Amino acid sequence: MAVSANRLELLQIADAVAREKSIDREIVISAMEEAMAKAARARYGSETDIRATINPKTGELKLQRLIHVVEEVENPDAQMTVEDAKHTLPDAEVGSVISEVLPPLDFGRIAAQSAKQVIVQKVREAERDRQFEEFKDRIGEIVNGTVKRVEYGNVIVDLGRGEAMLRRDELIPREIFKYGDRVRAYVLDVRREQRGPQIFLSRTHPMFMVKLFTMEVPEIYDGVIEIKRVARDPGSRAKIGVISNDSSIDPVGACVGMRGSRVQAVVQELQGERIDIIPWSPDEATFLVNALQPAEVAKVVLDEDAQRIEVVVPEDQLSLAIGRRGQNVRLASQLTGWDIDIMTEDEESGRRQKEFAERSELFVGALNVDEVVGQLLASEGFATMEEIAYVERDEIATIEGFDDETADELQARAREYLEELEAKADSERRELGVEDTLRQIDGLTTPMLVALGKDEVKTIEDFAGCATDDLVGWSERKDGEVVRFPGALSDFDVSKTDAEAMIMQARVAAGWITAEELMAQNADDEDVGEETQEEGAPA
Repeated sequence: MAVSANRLELLQIADAVAREKSIDREIVISAMEEAMAKAARARYGSETDIRATINPKTGELKLQRLIHVVEEVENPDAQMTVEDAKHTLPDAEVGSVISEVLPPLDFGRIAAQSAKQVIVQKVREAERDRQFEEFKDRIGEIVNGTVKRVEYGNVIVDLGRGEAMLRRDELIPREIFKYGDRVRAYVLDVRREQRGPQIFLSRTHPMFMVKLFTMEVPEIYDGVIEIKRVARDPGSRAKIGVISNDSSIDPVGACVGMRGSRVQAVVQELQGERIDIIPWSPDEATFLVNALQPAEVAKVVLDEDAQRIEVVVPEDQLSLAIGRRGQNVRLASQLTGWDIDIMTEDEESGRRQKEFAERSELFVGALNVDEVVGQLLASEGFATMEEIAYVERDEIATIEGFDDETADELQARAREYLEELEAKADSERRELGVEDTLRQIDGLTTPMLVALGKDEVKTIEDFAGCATDDLVGWSERKDGEVVRFPGALSDFDVSKTDAEAMIMQARVAAGWITAEELMAQNADDEDVGEETQEEGAPA
């Protein structure tokens, strides 16, 4: 069968568009069929159901009018009753479709323009779908592209098969790109939006550095060396924690490379960003000491409940540990996930002396003893009146110069002092209007009830409506610094776990949940914790 020139041209156009837009040829032909059908409806009536079919081998166009058999006709142009249909199709029934072949149509200028718009729209939608499908699975990868234009500081990057945006806040500071420059960036996100898929890139994300090291260090690519933590001050300084799964390979040396060749390749890509490569350790204190390099650390004190670490350094190491504008300690804090307080040995000594003097003064005043006795108790490690009142008598009696009688007398005075404080606090609680029902919550003391009352938490319902952060406080990072916001019970030794347990007790007491529901929830939490632990366990 001979194929006419116009039919050949139709197929050639479909092939050319498919190649240019990198989409399936069938999608282009389908768009053409829809465009032809729309043009035909303009000729035969918009209510007419017309199907256009293009033979993908010959390019032959076939137009058909479809008439649906229904019980009651609502659209005469596309429907008919069973009785009328039987004249054309003897075995017609409701749901049958009668097809009528239409003669070739000579499209006018308006119909052709309308068909062109349909084809363009369909091809554009297919191109967008192709771009989204191609890049949605590339989130987390590094891509290379060319700068197409710069708009208000945002860099538009041509990736060859799509465009991406590198926003100015994702650019390394003082980094300038112009038309035609080559760009390497990290695919941060891909979103399907009305105007097409939006691909967002980043050069400041910590994972950009991780991917660069993966490309430069074969041991990381092979999984022999693992990057555990990353903290960046883009364009200035960064710290990465690495560990080797092979004891014969030094993770730091492998990342640095011969004469620094590997790390220098990453540094050059990051516009001279200084990179500290640190051996990672599962021991938080050891890892922190490594993270504060190049400063030397004399002592580390961890407060696990508050996620805070006190670091003591020699006087000549203080500025090095803090870094310019606090950069070194800030990056170490980001790397470890702990808040870090740095002090010199003299400052720590002065603080301890101050604490010793305050405890001694407390014991002297509260127990009505002389200064020597107060200092003896403080030097033995007693920090609170509760410890003196309720420890075993022998722990006091065995102090040099003390005996059983002295221990009994000191404990009696301590208990009397605590009873006076309790009575005073209870009176203040009543004045604040804190209800007695809050006493049934295990873990809440009278001084805590006073603190809650001052924070307008006065009933079981008030307490049940609290969040954990409302009680113990929370931290936020602002401008690179950690800001601490206190809670109602921040002055007391209450952990997040304790606070959550007390809140759940209050919700049971308030009738918000039942004790059985609470037990079931705790059981579920334990199961999830065990599963997480199993998943995180080394192979």
